[in-house]
Amino acid sequence: MSKSFRSNRVLQGLVLWLIVLWIITAINPLYPRDWLLENLLVFIWSALLIFTYRRFRFSTLSYGLFILFLSLHLVGAHYTYAETPFGFWLQDLFAFERNHYDRIVHFAFGLLIAYPMREILLRQSGIVVKWSYFLTINCVLAFSAFYEVLEVIAAAIVSPELGDAYLGTQGDEWDAQKDTFLAFLGSIVAMLVTWSLARQDAGES
Repeated sequence: MSKSFRSNRVLQGLVLWLIVLWIITAINPLYPRDWLLENLLVFIWSALLIFTYRRFRFSTLSYGLFILFLSLHLVGAHYTYAETPFGFWLQDLFAFERNHYDRIVHFAFGLLIAYPMREILLRQSGIVVKWSYFLTINCVLAFSAFYEVLEVIAAAIVSPELGDAYLGTQGDEWDAQKDTFLAFLGSIVAMLVTWSLARQDAGES
């Protein structure tokens, strides 16, 4: 368990970074209505982390991973995922056919969120450690697929005219499936690294 927020300078710095970035990316976003829609779930997620802090306190590492992922998302929300400059830079550098920033963020979801998700499973479900890696990957895959469905529903209900600007499909009819698969791959990488480090620690103890 991490230290309390008042004594955790690292966490305080991370939160300050996120607030500053949030303010910067909220200034003149490329599509203001899309920015608001993109951030609805971020508002909910952040609120949950704040209000559950006393009852379930993640490790500082997990909070850092959360904030890194949210930082990537805030940049994408400012420009829209399909028009993020870094994605265009990669497109020019490697002669890609599309802006792949959204693919990077979906891979990052699995890579960065898997560890905190495993932390929840270990502390709240009482599962055996060796099963935690497999179940974490499954949870990431399920959440990623659920988000893709939720994204389409949110766009249709809240602002259907935004269409591709919000969904960021860039004309790819398999975009949702590819994004989900990348999150799945990211979670596998995260769990392989976590498993390897756990074995190394066990060997040294």
